[in-house]
Amino acid sequence: MAESVARAVCVLLRALLRFAFMVANNAVAIPSYMLYLLALQPLRVLDSAHFWYLEGVLFKWLLAMVASWGWWAGYTVVEWGDDVKAVSEDEAVVLVNHQATGDVCTLMMCLQDKGTVVRHMMWLMDHIFKYTNFGIVSLLHGDFFIRQGRAHRDQQLVLLKEHLEKYYRSRNRKWIVLFPEGGFLRKRRETSQAFAKKNNLPFLKHVTLPRLGATEVILKTLVAQQENGTIASGNTVIKESKSKGLQWVIDTTIAYPKGEPLDIQTWILGYRQPTVTHVHYRIFPIKDVPAEPEALTHWLYQRFIEKEDLLTHFYETGAFPPLQGQTKAVSRAMTLSNLWLVCIQSFAFLSGGMWYCIFQYFYHCLF
Repeated sequence: MAESVARAVCVLLRALLRFAFMVANNAVAIPSYMLYLLALQPLRVLDSAHFWYLEGVLFKWLLAMVASWGWWAGYTVVEWGDDVKAVSEDEAVVLVNHQATGDVCTLMMCLQDKGTVVRHMMWLMDHIFKYTNFGIVSLLHGDFFIRQGRAHRDQQLVLLKEHLEKYYRSRNRKWIVLFPEGGFLRKRRETSQAFAKKNNLPFLKHVTLPRLGATEVILKTLVAQQENGTIASGNTVIKESKSKGLQWVIDTTIAYPKGEPLDIQTWILGYRQPTVTHVHYRIFPIKDVPAEPEALTHWLYQRFIEKEDLLTHFYETGAFPPLQGQTKAVSRAMTLSNLWLVCIQSFAFLSGGMWYCIFQYFYHCLF
């Protein structure tokens, strides 16, 4: 009994210390990010490419700070399937299953070692994230917050198209991440299963049937149609920006041991025992993705039916199955450098101190 109480007290104290550190981290890192961008506005006018390069570096560091909260709590990642580092410099759309708020944190972590991906990525997230502590950062970075619900659907897709045309290539974005299920698994599973039964579609337990809207808008906006009915790069906008356009679809499947996902509270407070999250990647050339809506819907459904099979295999065996043509599945432990994480955390606090001194100086000069 005494041992259990001592353990509970230890977990509570650690959670409080982690929360205090997170608050302090946010209090210096996010305002510093905003002030650096404000100070760099003349560069944005003179040389927007270098401005967005520097913004991307700062953005990656901020996401690394979020990743560090989970990394230091023992929430690590093992990766399976295709090696996405091979396409890290190409344009790609990333389709991810959605179980909890921790999915975003997991992606923030496992994409850190994928070259320049984090610097050049755009996120599509539920509009509720706009009101979190990280919302202002995502707004300045140019992410898109989508409002769910049938009443908003058509308007949101129009806004998404306008957002992509305005920000995607002007800010040199390369990867765009979205959750096609349109919500968390626990919230959408029953509705999805009822829809599947009504339309004679497979019964899914570990994922839900995806929604087509955002995926279709992204493909139509960022790639061109060819006569053979497949999607490939080459429209006017792409030629003018010297971009090859979207080249890949990266089907990403996140699996948690025993199907118990991490949420943002656990990620911050660290009260759960160390956990290994498993992430599976499968890369599809964009030319293999059908353009016609009905065919695209079928293709997208097939991806999530495959996710169901992948997750069923994982929950039964503790591992993902081998890729087609392979006899054995190979996993890769994703790693972060503790020294690097300490350096960027130190930079955040030093930046906070620098901006405080600057404001103090000008305050005393003026008053």
